[in-house]
Amino acid sequence: MEKFELLAIADEYGTPAFVFDLGAFQARLRAVQDIVGAGISQCFAIKANPFLVRAAADAGARLEVCSPGELDICKALGIDPAAIVFSGVNKTAESVRAAADFGVGVLTAESLKHVALIEAEGARRSKVLDVLLRLNAGSQFGMSRDDLLSVIEHRADFPHLNIVGLHYFVGTQRTNLKHQRKELAMLAGLIDELRDEFGFEVQRLEYGPGLGVPLFEGDDFSDTLAPARELADDLRAIAARVQLTIEMGRFYATECGTYLAAVNDCKRNAGVNYCIVDGGINHLTYIGQMMGMKTPVIANLSAAERADAAGATAEAEWCLCGSLCTTNDVLARAAVLPDVREGDVLAFSNCGAYSVTEGVYLFLSRTMPRIIVREADGTLVLARDFAETSPLNTIE
Repeated sequence: MEKFELLAIADEYGTPAFVFDLGAFQARLRAVQDIVGAGISQCFAIKANPFLVRAAADAGARLEVCSPGELDICKALGIDPAAIVFSGVNKTAESVRAAADFGVGVLTAESLKHVALIEAEGARRSKVLDVLLRLNAGSQFGMSRDDLLSVIEHRADFPHLNIVGLHYFVGTQRTNLKHQRKELAMLAGLIDELRDEFGFEVQRLEYGPGLGVPLFEGDDFSDTLAPARELADDLRAIAARVQLTIEMGRFYATECGTYLAAVNDCKRNAGVNYCIVDGGINHLTYIGQMMGMKTPVIANLSAAERADAAGATAEAEWCLCGSLCTTNDVLARAAVLPDVREGDVLAFSNCGAYSVTEGVYLFLSRTMPRIIVREADGTLVLARDFAETSPLNTIE
């Protein structure tokens, strides 16, 4: 979105606020689809940004749901349950039942307990449920290779499971594609082993490549789709053998989001320029790290408007801090910005993924930011108003 558009949104809706450009998000999905080809499906991990769920579904993507709450979001939006992959490491009998009641397209099994839970639910309703077995990738997620092989070997013991394939995901922001290529080779070998040793044909593979996106000043923004292009041949090779779905969140959503915060105070101490904004790390995080360690792409929208009228303005280095009473509330340790003044609106780019839900929103009982979505036709919609958190921190 253009700077003047973002400033107009800040003027109309106030700050702090997130703005999500649904058209840009859907364009990103279409661009990835064009790169990998029509034979590969896409799945949006909605934990990255639940406010993009409808836009993802409308663009033809499947949706990975990892909790009962995320399932409720899909129900409320009238999402086609067949498009849902019900994942998550902490499934219960109740959550499996809720997913089956809604009619989700497929459930993942991340442990032998999950296999038993889904089998029991299928038996209860005298129905066969589609299941993906998630293979462990070195974390708490998924089942061990030995457990997965055991389930396949003894699949006749689970008459209410239709084991359609495998699920595999390692992590996010992985820029060295040799790791993804190694994983795809391993998965191809596993597919062969399951066929040769157990007579089991893998129909589907849900694979999260965890492709990286640039986020900070100094990163290369020249071609943010390059990782998808570079891995496309490898993805198509395995898609020739099984129905492949690539599952991503950050790679799809990052670029469509902007966080708007207003400057509330400017001061100088011990040679450092401090700028206090009306948001903070309770709202905005990038990949879960201490915000002051790197500098996001930030624009002073108000200074840009002044410069349009009066010419260029001088730049200075600023330590951008939020509204929390903690020294950790640093949004940028040394951001170079032009002509910062009280009342200016700052725009933090590339926050379409995770920031909107990862912030420590209840700390200090501060007000939660507004959420504005810009529809593909340019229409602005207030998706969530300012919300007070103090009632959540009060004993009734």
